[in-house]
Amino acid sequence: MTLLRSALLESLPWLDHGFGTRSAPIDQNRMASLRQIHSNLCFTASSAGCAGEGDALVTAESGLAVSVRTADCLPVLLADTRHRAVAAIHAGWRGSASAIVVAALRRMQNEFGTAPGDVFAAIGPGIGVCCYFVGEDVARKFGHDRAGCIDLAGANRAQLVDAGVPAAHIDVLGLCTQCDPARFHSFRRDKEAAGRMISFIRVAEKTPV
Repeated sequence: MTLLRSALLESLPWLDHGFGTRSAPIDQNRMASLRQIHSNLCFTASSAGCAGEGDALVTAESGLAVSVRTADCLPVLLADTRHRAVAAIHAGWRGSASAIVVAALRRMQNEFGTAPGDVFAAIGPGIGVCCYFVGEDVARKFGHDRAGCIDLAGANRAQLVDAGVPAAHIDVLGLCTQCDPARFHSFRRDKEAAGRMISFIRVAEKTPV
């Protein structure tokens, strides 16, 4: 089983995380999850199971993994290095256009006192600018004046920086799901036959002091 990990998040000894691949099926039943609806709605998770309809989950519960399902949309994971709180975010073009990563960050601020400067972020595999051609209506939501390719990872990174997360605290894996059928599911490539990949983050149950 091959999970992908962020070197930045790996530097936190109290944290467990992973980005799923085709060869790394993950059992989401023991994790907190959502019925994802391409929104900017964020929930706080206190137990495993479905927390509602939305696209971001935050928690500070030790041992509880928050998770998202993706197949071209971006999985974004956040960790508050001071308060040991985490977030898992599903960021497609709709969620990205409505700043779902900022909504999750604000939820962490309100729930746990998170300061953006203490946050580490990892942006996992998703459809890359190399493959993500969109029409003019979608392109305009990302500051373009005509149809073309948009950079979802770059847009989410910029939103985090604008919200106060230091650029050095953001790890972009830079892996395109459509380009790499051996490793990743892709809805744009495989349509209804596409599977989904689970990404998760949690505070370890036994954390070093």
